[in-house]
Amino acid sequence: MRIQLTKIKELPIFLVLVGICIIITIVNPSFATLENFLDLLRSNLTLMIMSLGMLLVILTGGIDVSCSSIATAVACITGYFLIHVSSNIFAALLVAIATGTIMGLINGFFIARLKIPPIVTTLGTMSIILGIVLYLTNGNWMTGIPDNFIRFGRIMLFPVILKSGRSIGLPIQIIFFIPALILTWFILKRTVIGRGIYAIGGNLESAERMGYKSGRVLIFIYAFEGFLIGLAAINHTSIMRQVDPNAFLGFEMQVIAAVVLGGASTLGGIGSVLGTVLGVAIFCVINNGLILMKIPTFWQKIVVGIIIVVSIAFDMAQKRRVERKQIRVDVE
Repeated sequence: MRIQLTKIKELPIFLVLVGICIIITIVNPSFATLENFLDLLRSNLTLMIMSLGMLLVILTGGIDVSCSSIATAVACITGYFLIHVSSNIFAALLVAIATGTIMGLINGFFIARLKIPPIVTTLGTMSIILGIVLYLTNGNWMTGIPDNFIRFGRIMLFPVILKSGRSIGLPIQIIFFIPALILTWFILKRTVIGRGIYAIGGNLESAERMGYKSGRVLIFIYAFEGFLIGLAAINHTSIMRQVDPNAFLGFEMQVIAAVVLGGASTLGGIGSVLGTVLGVAIFCVINNGLILMKIPTFWQKIVVGIIIVVSIAFDMAQKRRVERKQIRVDVE
């Protein structure tokens, strides 16, 4: 059993999560309550769904800083649809995932076909999308979400009534997260595209020699990420019950930090769905712990920056160690 446990790559991440939880519980016992854990789950499902999409991008050695702007645009379009067109929840869901997928396809096209680096492409689309959204909304909140959608967002699965009289349970938004989790895992572990994603992240030239069409794979992963962003946006709207065009500002940094915390290499080729879920959990627990310990919120931004810098530095150090061990042969 000991040997099998040591083969689990995500075990150190899990142990770190457990250690952080123990420390926070000692400082503030209210952390380790079912009520707090359910609140944590509900408030961070959006981050979890978007992190799954970012995982695929980072596995190919790319980065997407436009995810927050896409989520903002999807939320605004879906909110407008609910308020002015139809209050049907399934129709709104289709609008959200279609809008997100199309925007992801645009990123994928520029990166795969025009060979523009991911960071440059997504920086550009981030500015364009956010600028258009803020121009059309004037930065104002969209209210007037239909009552049936608001009631849907408040549904709890397996409710339990506490002694205080408050009812708690699994948030209905879990129905967005679980299919996204299973689908992402299936793509990475059981499909040719999944193997291609890891291969491209490991070595692009070798992957193409093996027969993987890098352009098609890249277009797919950005479209799939857009699909997940659409799910995340409607999930967020169902929780907040209104649309704030500024709600996702800077959110892309949290998504990236959560993924790299889960063991994904920013250089590509290394990462897993389980690791990402654990990374998101660590990130959320740290933020929640800072709040419970009444530490100023600006420390959350500092923590995010430290996580990203340390992770990238660690990846670069590992890459240099591997390169020193490799034997270079020049063929004339």
